[in-house]
Amino acid sequence: MTAMNVQAVQIVVRGQVQGVFFRATALEIARDLGLSGWARNLPEGDVEIHAEGEPQKLERMIAWCHQGPPAARVAEVDVRPVPPEHYRTFTIRYA
Repeated sequence: MTAMNVQAVQIVVRGQVQGVFFRATALEIARDLGLSGWARNLPEGDVEIHAEGEPQKLERMIAWCHQGPPAARVAEVDVRPVPPEHYRTFTIRYA
């Protein structure tokens, strides 16, 4: 993947998305897709994801976020483009 075709998005997922393995499953999905970035819980109960990679793979990640893992109840997904920060892997951020 060249730097020219790397795009990045910030995704905020609202609903019942904490305590349901959302971040852990997002990690698996992102790594399977070859995306880099991170996922973290937000204090208000949402999950924030920064994902970077090829546009079609980002679209697949965004589509997954609308459903999430089986125990999640996704109410809303906000997506906005952001500048790539060129992470090497996808991780879970704590705090």
